[in-house]
Amino acid sequence: MENNPNAKLLRIFIGGSDRIGQQPLYEVIVFEAKKRGLSGATVTRGIMGFGPNSKVHTTKLFEISTDLPLIIEIVDAEEKIREFTEVVEQLFEQSKSGGLITLEKAEVIRYKAGT
Repeated sequence: MENNPNAKLLRIFIGGSDRIGQQPLYEVIVFEAKKRGLSGATVTRGIMGFGPNSKVHTTKLFEISTDLPLIIEIVDAEEKIREFTEVVEQLFEQSKSGGLITLEKAEVIRYKAGT
């Protein structure tokens, strides 16, 4: 991907316990993004959050949660991101998971591998 003032940032919010078969959903999404040639993906684990069911998940010692929030972020050209969003929707259906998908404008200033 070249520097792109009109790129898009795809954010996918899921739970850490979401799976497709035995594989974590976040892994399936990242490997699917790589297979489809997207520019890269990052998964971040949240320390606290809640979603549509209003159940709070937290890392507090007394309430160790196995379902902490995860955020997958992918930046690429709008066309590629929109196509991939359809794939993510299918993966949500396969996993029978809830989640949130957002899309934002992003300006790519630098995208280079290190030496």
